[in-house]
Amino acid sequence: MKRLLSVAAGALALAACTTAGAQTVTAPAGAVRGITEGEIASFKGIPFAAPPVGEMRWRPPAPPARWTGTRDATRYGAACIQPTPYVQSIYSADIGATSEDCLTLNVWTPSTTGKAPVMVWIHGGALVTGSSKETLYDGERLAREGVVVVTINYRLGVLGWLSHPDLSAESPLGISGNYGLMDQVAALEWVQRNIESFGGDPDNVTIAGESAGGLSVLYLMGSPLGRGLFDRAIAQSAYMISTPELKTARFGAPSAEDAGAALSRTLQAPSLRALRSMDAQTLTDRAAAGDFATFGVIDGKVLPRQIVETFDRGEQAPVPVLAGFNSGEIRSLRMLAPPTPGSAADYERTIRERYGDMADAFLTLYPSADMGESILATSRDALYGWTSERMARSQTAAGHPSFLYLFDHAYPATEAAGLHAFHASELPYMFGTLDRTPPRWPRVPDTADERRLSDAMVGYWTSFVRTGQPVAANAPDWAPYGDRRNWMVFREGPEPETALLPGMFELHEQTMCRRRATGAIGWNWNTGLASPPMPPATEGC
Repeated sequence: MKRLLSVAAGALALAACTTAGAQTVTAPAGAVRGITEGEIASFKGIPFAAPPVGEMRWRPPAPPARWTGTRDATRYGAACIQPTPYVQSIYSADIGATSEDCLTLNVWTPSTTGKAPVMVWIHGGALVTGSSKETLYDGERLAREGVVVVTINYRLGVLGWLSHPDLSAESPLGISGNYGLMDQVAALEWVQRNIESFGGDPDNVTIAGESAGGLSVLYLMGSPLGRGLFDRAIAQSAYMISTPELKTARFGAPSAEDAGAALSRTLQAPSLRALRSMDAQTLTDRAAAGDFATFGVIDGKVLPRQIVETFDRGEQAPVPVLAGFNSGEIRSLRMLAPPTPGSAADYERTIRERYGDMADAFLTLYPSADMGESILATSRDALYGWTSERMARSQTAAGHPSFLYLFDHAYPATEAAGLHAFHASELPYMFGTLDRTPPRWPRVPDTADERRLSDAMVGYWTSFVRTGQPVAANAPDWAPYGDRRNWMVFREGPEPETALLPGMFELHEQTMCRRRATGAIGWNWNTGLASPPMPPATEGC
């Protein structure tokens, strides 16, 4: 059952503005005026929670104040505070003003009447950067397929994910951290209360995200707070890594409270009053410079346990999933991969030292013959490939249809830059925003072939949002993962296959299992040449 019952459509008054190109809806949150372009109406910068400023910094999101009159919703709200960028990358883009007062969302709708399926998009950026107003995430193309698209902001970096003993002490639940995740929950609760006013169905909501947005999807699937707020999940390039625990040093990481206390000492801010009085941008920049690790926190409440354990216990959200990753994930994230050794012999010797009885299986998958490619593939699979297949396997075993994909598409600019199917390169295809990529992004050619692939992905994604079954016009059937381990690869077009990268899942699952059994070794980027010595096999591993 939904936690929040949908409000009867008759109670949600709709009024059309007399101004051409404008549209007004009156929802429980208040009246908002947006823009109509063609058949699609958009409403931007709508607050879903009170500004988390002053004494509300590092507190759970509070309900927003109901405004009087009609609120202008024709412009995006501010992006959440994030580190000042000093290095430009293919992902860099001007996101405009930033602020602590950033808990807003945006809505694109094909019609403000009816009950269309809803997709709530959670942006990526390592939980540190990003914004709901990035041009890649424009929801107009998906809305033309009959889907209401909602993109959300959430608190980032130290402002969204700090734990500290004093924050836990002032919390009625005795916990701290996960404020950004609680923001995402608050946005989903807003959707339940208000989306029917915008023509959406609160009983047909899909959460979706890429990279840190995919990690957020995992967190929401594992959090009791998310239960009943969504009906399907899409996780693109998600990573089911070990996560810091609130009060206990475990899996190679200090407790989240100890890490927060250490940061406050580094900042020479010994009290919550001092921390809350710091300028938000200065605080964020100094925390980032001090290598503050931004992750969710296993606190027993918001996140009860490690995500792999939640899935193993069958306690994750009981929903269909669509999950996948890109063949060139690490080509644009080379900082996640260790350096290449001087020779193939050095490579093999290191792997045998680190993996012991698992070395032969490792070297079969990631041979020394092409060390550079093997290193990239190792980090890709340990983070994104294993996670995607684990989600598909887990949900399939629980009786929920699950769909697995690999994005392996190339075009001239990516090949020239050595970025074949790089991290996030699927986004302009599944959003239909091929002409709205960031300035340094390898430019997608304006050709019928590229548009055809985008149309197929838009079709599959919106069909999954609508019914839980990805179907696209003039494209092959996408079978559920099932017993045959079905999956779809996107090259020049979609191609159905079975048995993704044989042996990949088993190797990385065994690695995770052995490390988890020790209680002392994490599973994340410490893979391949960067792996600690492999623990011995134990019962169950």
